[in-house]
Amino acid sequence: MDRFSDPTIDEAYAAGASGGLSLVLDVDAAMATFAAERFEAIGALRRTAMSGLDYGASTEIALRSLRLELAAALRVSDYTAGRLLDLADALTDRFPRVLESLGRARITQQHAEVLVDVVSEAEPELQAGLAAEGLLLAEEVPVAAFRRAFRERVAAARAVTLAERHEEAVRNRRVYYQDDVAGMAWLSLYGPAVELKAGLNRLTAIAQPISRCADEVRTLDQVRADALCDLLIDGTTPHLPDTATGIRATVAVTVPVLTLLGVDETTPATVEGVGPIPAAQARELCGGSREWMRVLTHPETGVVLSVGRDTYKPPADLTRLVNWRAGTCQAPGCGMPAARCELDHTIAWVDGGHTAENNLAPLCKGHHTVKHHGNWRVMQAPGGVLHWTSPTGRAYVAHPQRRTPSFRPAGSDTTAATGTDPPF
Repeated sequence: MDRFSDPTIDEAYAAGASGGLSLVLDVDAAMATFAAERFEAIGALRRTAMSGLDYGASTEIALRSLRLELAAALRVSDYTAGRLLDLADALTDRFPRVLESLGRARITQQHAEVLVDVVSEAEPELQAGLAAEGLLLAEEVPVAAFRRAFRERVAAARAVTLAERHEEAVRNRRVYYQDDVAGMAWLSLYGPAVELKAGLNRLTAIAQPISRCADEVRTLDQVRADALCDLLIDGTTPHLPDTATGIRATVAVTVPVLTLLGVDETTPATVEGVGPIPAAQARELCGGSREWMRVLTHPETGVVLSVGRDTYKPPADLTRLVNWRAGTCQAPGCGMPAARCELDHTIAWVDGGHTAENNLAPLCKGHHTVKHHGNWRVMQAPGGVLHWTSPTGRAYVAHPQRRTPSFRPAGSDTTAATGTDPPF
C-alpha cells in the first residue's frame, strides 16, 4: 500500500509539507527583507562616499574607490559591485516605493532588479509612471511572467525603437549661430553623439600639448576654442607642437558579439561617455578595424622584459607580455580586458620606478585614477601579483590570470623554461 491510498498517511504528509513550505516562505520573506536592508546600507554608504567625508578626492574617484572596495570586501566582481551600487542608488533615490515593497516581502529581489533594469531603458519622463505600474504588476505575478509582461508594457510606452528615434534625431542635425554680449557669440553643432564625442576628444588632444607650453597663459578651454576656430577658418592650427600632430579621434565602443554579427538587433551597443547606440551604427564603427591580434603558442627570442629608466613608454612586446600575463585589469574584482586598460607603473615613474615587467600592470582608466588619487596603496609581488590596501586599511590581493614565463638567452635549446607560452 502506498502513502496515497492511506488517508492517515496523506494527512501526515500534507501537514509535514505544509509546515515545510511555511518555513521556506518565512525564509524567503526574511531574505527579501534583508535584501532591502542591504540596499539601504549600500545606498547610505554611497551617499557617505559622495559627501567626500571619507575621501579627499572628486566624487567620481570616491565612487570608483567605493566600488573597488565593495567588490574586494564582498569577494565579487567589479561589475557586481557596480551593479549593487547602481541598484541601491535607484531603489533608495528614484524608486523608494519599490524598496518599501521589497522590505515588506511583497516582491522578491529579482522582481526589484527586473523593474529597475526595464524602467531604466525608458526615457526619464516615462520612468516614474512605468515604475508605479510595474510595482502593481510585480506584487501579483511571478518573476518570469512579470519580466515578459513589463517589457511589453515599457516597449509600448516608448512608442518607437532606439534605431527609429536615432534616425529621426539625425534628421534634425544642424549648426546654428546665436549672438551674445560684448562682441561674442555661440556657434553650436547638434549631431550624432559618437562623432561629436570623438571630435571633442581630438580637440582636447590637440589643445593639451599647447596648453603645457612654458609661455602659454591660456586655459585649456580657451586653447580648445582657439584651435577650433583655426580649424574651421583655415583648416589647420598654427604653431602646433609635434606632440599634437597626427592626432586621430578615438572612442571606445562596446558591442555584444551577436549584435556585431547582425544576429541580435535588440541589444544596443554602448559608447563610453555617450551611452547606447543603434546596432547598425555600431557595426559601421567596428567595420573600421583593419586587423585582429593573432595569438601564437611559442615566444620569440629576445623579448624585452625591461627598459629600466631609459624610457617611460613600454615597448610593444613588453606591453603584450604584461597584458597577456594579467588578462584583465589588476584591481580586485575588475574584469576589464587588459587590452582596454592603461599600463601603470606600480612604483610611479616620477618616484624612480622602472619600465619593467615586474613594475607594470594593466589598470582600467577608472582604477588607474583610483590608485593615484583615491588614497589606495599598491605593491607588486613577483609574478605580477598586486597587493592593494584601501583607505580604510583593508588588504586585498589581485592575481594575474597566467604565470610569467622564464626566458633563456637567445641560442639556448629552450626559450621558455617555465610557465605557459605568451602570445608573441
